[in-house]
Amino acid sequence: MSSHFTLVKQMLSGDRLALSRLISLVESRSKDHVAIMSQVQEHCGRAYCVGITGPPGAGKSTLVDRLIAHLRKQNKKVGVMAIDPSSPFSGGAVLGDRIRMQDHAGDEGVFIRSLGSRGNQGGLSRATREVVKLYDAFGMDIVLVETVGVGQNELDIMDIADTTIVILTPESGDAIQTLKAGILEIADIFVVNKADREGSHRMQAELQTMLEMGSKKNAWTIPVLAAEAVKDVGVSQIIQAMREHQNFHKEKKTPQLKTEVEEILLDEIRPRIAAWMNQNMKGQVSQNPYQIAQSLLEKIVREGLWEKSKVSTRQRRKLSPKSNPARLKKSKKR
Repeated sequence: MSSHFTLVKQMLSGDRLALSRLISLVESRSKDHVAIMSQVQEHCGRAYCVGITGPPGAGKSTLVDRLIAHLRKQNKKVGVMAIDPSSPFSGGAVLGDRIRMQDHAGDEGVFIRSLGSRGNQGGLSRATREVVKLYDAFGMDIVLVETVGVGQNELDIMDIADTTIVILTPESGDAIQTLKAGILEIADIFVVNKADREGSHRMQAELQTMLEMGSKKNAWTIPVLAAEAVKDVGVSQIIQAMREHQNFHKEKKTPQLKTEVEEILLDEIRPRIAAWMNQNMKGQVSQNPYQIAQSLLEKIVREGLWEKSKVSTRQRRKLSPKSNPARLKKSKKR
């Protein structure tokens, strides 16, 4: 474990190789990754995270490439995470960072990494939040997270990113129908990419109309921007919108502590349950998964792995004399 903490110190001093190794440890869910991240947490809180999502073929990678170029001209250090489909054989990313954004590979102010989604239907790898923190601690000013592009269910990004950009194309179809998709409910900025194609102006207008109908007082006004990422058109306007949204929410940003704690707990519990099941499912005659699950649950209770009680924690507190003065007086009288 001490070697891992040495890696953290090296990473904090600017060692890119140490950062790469720590990302690998976190992605592989090393047994020490919780301890590592606990140490890294103390050095987080400065980076601005931008999520870039949208349907496959919308031009997410091209836009990320252009954003990097513009941000580097502003002397911003940029960390990039490209979430790619996972290989069914190795579990790793099918597409690699060397294929994407090659123009920035030799730039010391840019660090690009591809992560496999590992089957996560939310469009992100489970390690994404932790890699964002590693980039943050490393000293990156902005972290760009490009999701896998699985479609309408990429909602995880809203829990991680400070600003979420949803990219659409004129080929995405009727904007009013598209707005019903869950993915569009998370947007802080809309970008209609490939704006030189037919139907782009109509799509922008329909999106704008729908957003105005659903606008709220004192809320962020979601911009609908046009871009041609391939030609580097409209990218500076997107960066300006990012800056405005960052300033708008600077005072309102609250850490997703409960979500993070829940993720850490589930990540720790899952492998333990799997190991326990491997030991206790031997000799099962029934093929009914509900019966098996119920019998295993009863075994867990019998072995005292957790207390079986129908009384919630809140109810127990109310019933406890220590937390209920009225009950305490009654108990003393008795």
